[in-house]
Amino acid sequence: MPLVVFAMLAVVQVALVVRAQVLVVHAAREAARTASVDRDPAQAVAAARRVMAGVEVEQGARPGIGEPHRVTVRLRYRTALPLVGVLFPDPSLSAAAVMGIER
Repeated sequence: MPLVVFAMLAVVQVALVVRAQVLVVHAAREAARTASVDRDPAQAVAAARRVMAGVEVEQGARPGIGEPHRVTVRLRYRTALPLVGVLFPDPSLSAAAVMGIER
């Protein structure tokens, strides 16, 4: 029985990491979408952090209208589920999104 509980907790921990990766991808898309319409780079960072707190946002210089703009979002996810969290190393999650500058 303890082995079954341990296995279930391990599955939950993996599911939490997968959920965090999905949120990092969503944060990258939101940041790229915001950067495509707003000249202020801080707005793209704020958009990403509204999706997931604690992310680091990296973006290059803003190109001209119609040009692609790349935004990368990174997060060091802490695996802290009791009993099994210490067995999983803390993964570094990242995602990038590219959108054309609209205005």
